[in-house]
Amino acid sequence: MAEALGVEPLRAGHPEVLVGGEALTRHVRWVHSSDNERIASLLEGGELLLTTGAAWPGGEERLRDLVGSLADAGAVGIVLELGGRFSVAPPALVQSCRERGIALAVLEREVKFVAVTEAVHRLIMGTQLEALRARQHVHDLFTALSLRGAPAETVVRETARILAAPVVLQSAAGEVVALAAAGREEAGALAGLGSGAVWEHATVEARGTRWGRIVAHPDAAHPAGVRTVLETAATALALGRLADGDGRAWERAASRMLVQALLTESFATPEDAVVRLEASGFPVRGRVLHALVLRDADEDLIDAAAQALCEAGAVHAAQEGRDGVLLLSLPRDGAADVREAALREARRRVREANAVSGRASAAGWGEAAETLDALAASVASARLLAARAAPGELVRGDGRPLTRLAGRMHGDLRLAAFRAEMLGPLEEWDRAHRGDLLAVLSALVARPSSRTAAAAASGLSRSVFYQRLALIEDLTGADLDDGETLAALHLALLAGG
Repeated sequence: MAEALGVEPLRAGHPEVLVGGEALTRHVRWVHSSDNERIASLLEGGELLLTTGAAWPGGEERLRDLVGSLADAGAVGIVLELGGRFSVAPPALVQSCRERGIALAVLEREVKFVAVTEAVHRLIMGTQLEALRARQHVHDLFTALSLRGAPAETVVRETARILAAPVVLQSAAGEVVALAAAGREEAGALAGLGSGAVWEHATVEARGTRWGRIVAHPDAAHPAGVRTVLETAATALALGRLADGDGRAWERAASRMLVQALLTESFATPEDAVVRLEASGFPVRGRVLHALVLRDADEDLIDAAAQALCEAGAVHAAQEGRDGVLLLSLPRDGAADVREAALREARRRVREANAVSGRASAAGWGEAAETLDALAASVASARLLAARAAPGELVRGDGRPLTRLAGRMHGDLRLAAFRAEMLGPLEEWDRAHRGDLLAVLSALVARPSSRTAAAAASGLSRSVFYQRLALIEDLTGADLDDGETLAALHLALLAGG
């Protein structure tokens, strides 16, 4: 309406808008000119009515009835030319238009209604042509994404880009699978999703299966129409699901993206991370969080371990090279008992995987955490434990303060320098002689109270083991009988990752 009232032929009549506001945002489908009091029966909706009011009634009640009939017929606006039937707009007409949401403008001067009609219709046709071109562009874009096999997160990101507003892909259960915030804070975008505001959406389904829906923020806009864009994106997402043939493809992709974003600190704010995780079915606040790292794990082992942990709480899992990282959220009540049951099951899955595949998989279990920062440290600790675990073993980080410290300082240049200072001579010796001094030292610090057990763990006889210890003392100048020295060497070994 606002654009229609701005065309040149109307401006020549010095239009004055008497009823505007939201009414000026309504879509004009066509222009009709008539002075007939019963014109409403000829309308189909979306019309802008041009009139002099020559045959209109003068009484308030009949004017109200006239406006009511126009509103019921779907008319969106009235342009009344003054000077003939009415010298000023009747108050009843103005009030009725305001109540029924019909835009009303009056013209002080006579204009050619045919010229106004032509101008507005050219504007309408131009808008429709732009919409057609925009729809073709959207179709071409999502067709190309489908042909390339683009993952769901790429489709969502492109949808948000062309709508210039946040877009969310939700599973059938309402959990967030992918989110593109379009430059906004994720926490704010997701908060708006549950605020009661109207978010346009389209269902993602095919062959009678409904997988979820793609939703756009109320600020979204596009010449082709937000609904059109979302429906085209939904088709691309459905084709992707059919091509994958994997019922858990979305869940895997969402977990992988979230775990990697958390570990690489890719979230803009801690609140973004918390809101994003919780919207994806991984509660953080008021929960006990843990990390499980699987060494030398394939997708089957990660899925099996995730399934075992899922029975205890919410899980997100991701593959990183040859390892798997699983994050677990447990309820506070009874967390200890649930944790023990989950650990037993995860350990069993690791051993079964090794027996079937002949791999040397092992696992590290990080300490309990209550915040995402602490959870990231738990992952680092679990990595260290998994790297040193024997095949089939699951090593826990509970009660391992040095492991926690090394995990929290992972990547710190000071810790790397400390390792080089403490272990440099041993590393040089092992490289030059294909030696095993670092392995011997690792066996010792792992069993400081029994050198007999340490020797057995290293696979060496006691006499050879003691010879290695003497050589370590000579090369480093360290006293292996001193508790503080052993702790320092243990920390240096842990710093190696």
